Amino acid sequence: MELNEVLTKLGELTRFGINLGLQRIAGLLKILGNPQEQIPIIHVGGTNGKGSTLAMLSSILRESGYRVGTFISPHLVSYCERFAINGENIAEERLVLLLEEIMGALAEVRRQTGETPTEFEVLTALAFLYFACEKVDLAVIEVGMGGDIDSTNVVKKPLLSIITNVSFDHQDYLGKSLVEIAEKKSGIIKPGCAILTASRNEEVLQVIRRKAQALQAPLREARQEAMWRWQEEANGGQYFAVRTLRFDYGRLFLPLWGEHQLENAATAIVAAEILQEQGWQISAQSIKQGLAKTKWPGRLEIVGQNPLFVLDGAHNPAGMNVLSQWLARKKREVRRVLLVIGMLDDKDWHTAVELLAPLADLVIITKPNSHRARHWEELSKNFQDYNLPVMVIENLAEALQKAEQEAQKDDLILVTGSLYLLGEVKKIIAK
Repeated sequence: MELNEVLTKLGELTRFGINLGLQRIAGLLKILGNPQEQIPIIHVGGTNGKGSTLAMLSSILRESGYRVGTFISPHLVSYCERFAINGENIAEERLVLLLEEIMGALAEVRRQTGETPTEFEVLTALAFLYFACEKVDLAVIEVGMGGDIDSTNVVKKPLLSIITNVSFDHQDYLGKSLVEIAEKKSGIIKPGCAILTASRNEEVLQVIRRKAQALQAPLREARQEAMWRWQEEANGGQYFAVRTLRFDYGRLFLPLWGEHQLENAATAIVAAEILQEQGWQISAQSIKQGLAKTKWPGRLEIVGQNPLFVLDGAHNPAGMNVLSQWLARKKREVRRVLLVIGMLDDKDWHTAVELLAPLADLVIITKPNSHRARHWEELSKNFQDYNLPVMVIENLAEALQKAEQEAQKDDLILVTGSLYLLGEVKKIIAK
């Protein structure tokens, strides 16, 4: 079967939508031999920063000499990005073979449970199966949505669970309040297993502390264990200093922009120290080199110069807040900010506009490539109160072309609002 053919079949599973629960994924993994029980796992959840933290920690572990599997979602350009070993994406041929094997088991899962596994459940099973077959030393697994009934939560005894933070996103599924969302996110805490959080919100911390205590899971809080200080921006990233309760790491380089990434880096460092305590061989030098070699595309990613061309996948209030903070500083260095934005229907348009509109000089509204962007053009109405020139261009390639035509070499073009949008941008750039 060709890749396009098997991906079409996989895409057909999206008709079942988001269907949370563990019954189907548990049944599917049992048929496959429970591969998730054959590898050591680090489970990473949270609202924002979980992907960046995963990327940094995985890089640290690779520098320590370990063979590390990573499972992320969503992808930007190719499904292969979701499954990587030591930073190398799965080969298309292998992806096809594993998908064929897993989808061949769906009928039996349907017979046993009365339901068909969702697309994300199939992809989660594929990650576990791939990493088990490849006998990775350990796998770092990103939570898809929430925690307690996310399909990745079939992991029973992780080496470490990480909750980066908790803020508003997916409220239709996770709850309307931070406490409700925190209850869902803290579902990845397992009895007796180490848990680390970078959350600052006291309401959220109370939920996490209460759950950890009930399950006798040793809880560590990144802000109690590490102090960090931004030093300076550099070509391709930034320098900062970190000192933990165990070690002073001094001056470090991170090839990612945005001061918010320093909290993620400190969290990754504390996570590495927890693994050290468990017997994993991780040196301070490996931590420094791992951070310096981190790759995490689509997050304040520079893809062009003169004009400066930046991609950022912010799509919820917390992400938009850190993006706006960075943009406010960067605006002092450029002539104008040209904003190309496309958002899904279920995202918080109001907050995004409130934060970004005062920083923009020209706005181009475009359409993300998703069935969840049916009313994409209505975003333009939210910008009308800010006395900004606003253009509505459905075709993304045409929207980018217009931005480049309008920009001068000392301007900044920022594309944001959806990771789906960024994936399409990267495809256009590649061409």
